[in-house]
Amino acid sequence: MSARSPRVLVLGAVLGQPRGGVQRHNAELLPRAARLLRARGGSLAVLVGAEPPSFDCGEDVELLESAVPAGPPARRARAESRAVAAAIDHATGAGSPFDLVHTAHLPIPSKRGLRGTPLTVTLHDLRQVNAELVGSLRAFAGRFAYRAVARRAARLLFVSDEVRAQFQLRHPRVVGRADVVPNAGDHLRVVERGARARSYLEPGYLLHVGHLEPRKNLGLALRALAEDPALPPLVLVGAAKGGERARLDRLAAQLGVGARVWFLGPLDDSELPLLYAGAGCLVLPSRLEGFGIPVHEARRAGLPLALSRSGAPSEVAGDAAERFDADDPAEMAAAIRIALAKATTPCVDLESWDDSAARLVAAWEAAVASPRG
Repeated sequence: MSARSPRVLVLGAVLGQPRGGVQRHNAELLPRAARLLRARGGSLAVLVGAEPPSFDCGEDVELLESAVPAGPPARRARAESRAVAAAIDHATGAGSPFDLVHTAHLPIPSKRGLRGTPLTVTLHDLRQVNAELVGSLRAFAGRFAYRAVARRAARLLFVSDEVRAQFQLRHPRVVGRADVVPNAGDHLRVVERGARARSYLEPGYLLHVGHLEPRKNLGLALRALAEDPALPPLVLVGAAKGGERARLDRLAAQLGVGARVWFLGPLDDSELPLLYAGAGCLVLPSRLEGFGIPVHEARRAGLPLALSRSGAPSEVAGDAAERFDADDPAEMAAAIRIALAKATTPCVDLESWDDSAARLVAAWEAAVASPRG
């Protein structure tokens, strides 16, 4: 391993996306990793795309402009391979070559585009091979994309042990070069339980935080409300993707629960702590989650959990969460009732973003020490 930390180029064509788990992961980790690298003689640059990052990368991050589109994936990959090659060539010509390229989106750049520079890849989940979520054609392409990652990445980074185990089961060749760099929840302050977030929200409501999209399976939560009229209202925090808000509105009306569902849209970090403090429990009926940052946030806030069995890895949710089948509204309603009866759970001091940034930099250093073509 070299005496100094590496000079890392992060591919950021998709960092302009709305607030969510992936955006949070990058917004918290990139500035911290840049500071760690700089302190050890390295540096971090982000190759931004046509859409600039939706967050402040910090003064220690060098931003390199490009016209790479955020999508569609095939078009982005072609443009990104050319842009990466140009950035690497320019840095080499200037006497400050990049030691490593890092990405968290697929497809990865071509070998020609990387110019022989080692590559690391972060995978947040394995949705790209889930035909139920992305369709059979995209799942077919996803299998090829994951094979390329398994074959070519110097190190693979996963947000949870569970996602790593799933990937290693499909691609045993990555064992020994797969690291876990988890998300965290300490970006939010903790407020005493029972606080009131908004005047019209009586404490004790059900809370869901995250994008409104099909994989979140929020239709099940509406059916659980219909299953048990005594359950408190459901508060949904997050931006809607596509036509999901309209679909949920229609379903709520059909089920007769429209008056018990509040859509608050995306909220700033300043408002979320009060919403957690006033909630009766966090509900997460997802069909797929690689980590579940809201679960981490809720555990720090002492909020009881009602999660689908695919709603968050056990390493994130702990053993106190009430679990239910992602297709069973009656079981979800029962799990919610049990969670609500707890009123509160012990606040848990979990791994921090600083801890995760240290893991990330360590993985980058290991990748440079043992590169792979």
